[in-house]
Amino acid sequence: MNDRRSESLQDPRREGAPLWNPYVAGVALGLVLLASFVVMGQGLGASGGIARILVTLLAPLMPEAIASNANFRNLLAEGNPLLHFLVFLGLGVLLGGYVGAMTGGRIRIQLERGPRMGRRGRIAYALIGGLVMGFAARLALGCTSGQALSGGATLAAGSWVFMMCVFAGGYAVAWFVRRQWI
Repeated sequence: MNDRRSESLQDPRREGAPLWNPYVAGVALGLVLLASFVVMGQGLGASGGIARILVTLLAPLMPEAIASNANFRNLLAEGNPLLHFLVFLGLGVLLGGYVGAMTGGRIRIQLERGPRMGRRGRIAYALIGGLVMGFAARLALGCTSGQALSGGATLAAGSWVFMMCVFAGGYAVAWFVRRQWI
């Protein structure tokens, strides 16, 4: 079998429990976002927590570089960067994802890829995409969860522009990489 998707579809034991209905999942995500605003006074976000973890790890190794970057310097000026809602939110996402996968029977090590994509290529695409997304998230002061979900929920114009640019960029690049997935 050359196609992993076919292999996965032919073996129902690999599929685990059925996935949530996307509309139900969307409503649940909206309720989590509402609870975040009500309880914590701020919306959801992921890249801010990752930036705080990186600043904590890199500050002892590269103090001049951290001090010369206004964004990183501000994170340190607030006190311990790890004692922030976004860091604990990220840890909760990891824990929740693990529990969800475990209860759904989906715990396994695998590399999702299309039939024409090799393992190294898939890992390279993922790393490059992650680096570009992380860099862009710091430029935009938020990632898709912070800008789109939280900013969009507050009707922030910049967040809506951000999302339109995300979709435009996705459609523009999809043409070049589409054959890797079909």
